[in-house]
Amino acid sequence: MGTRVRLRSALATDQAARDSNEDTAWASDGVFVVADGMGGHEAGEVASSVAVDVVRSLGGTNPSLDDAVRVVREAHRRVRALRAEGERRPGTTLSGVVLTEHAGVPCWLVVNVGDSRTYRMVGGVLEQLTHDHSEVAELVAQGLVAVEDAPHHPRRHVVTRVLGGGASRVEPDLRMFPVSPGDRMVVCSDGLTDALPDARVQAVLRAERHPQAAADRLVREALAAGAQDNVTVVVVDAVAVTRPSDARTGPDVGR
Repeated sequence: MGTRVRLRSALATDQAARDSNEDTAWASDGVFVVADGMGGHEAGEVASSVAVDVVRSLGGTNPSLDDAVRVVREAHRRVRALRAEGERRPGTTLSGVVLTEHAGVPCWLVVNVGDSRTYRMVGGVLEQLTHDHSEVAELVAQGLVAVEDAPHHPRRHVVTRVLGGGASRVEPDLRMFPVSPGDRMVVCSDGLTDALPDARVQAVLRAERHPQAAADRLVREALAAGAQDNVTVVVVDAVAVTRPSDARTGPDVGR
């Protein structure tokens, strides 16, 4: 499949106002993910690192939805096995895309647990592909909090689904759809989206052609906007896609 899809990717990160950086990112081998650790100094950093280390094993394997569930659950088990000082278990979000194949068609497999996000930009229009697993997202869905108030809500950082933590089982949100030339996928921790509205993220992605320039500028602008949390951004472009001549439109599958 490597001869069918040509990707160009980059990542950028900054600890911002925090004492350390508990985010971990990976952008290689067809795996593009961000994990935002929690649990205090060092514990969150270890949790996010462990999760990414497990999930990056999906690279080059053409994983199915079931494969992704199995690996994410293994990451959950590994993070739960960590021990931290005090009573709070370390945990981490995880969001991103994995390059795979379905019926001979190159596809993006989107994976999400928590409130880090994955976006897709096509034709200059940015679309959020993931749903935040957070108390505020639930309140917005119920009509109890306005969308424009969500970024400033006092409960905005309370996540309802994580890798690790107290739950014995985790259900990742998954989605698969064909790769198209010109796709720009963006994965980020909430340090970016707390600081910058989607409209500004879209404007930067339109202005910066190269993934590294886009990722670096998004982090810079988040810091300039007063980001209080670690800011991590992965940008990956589908530069060229060559499908088999007999391949037809692939699936858009959710789980």
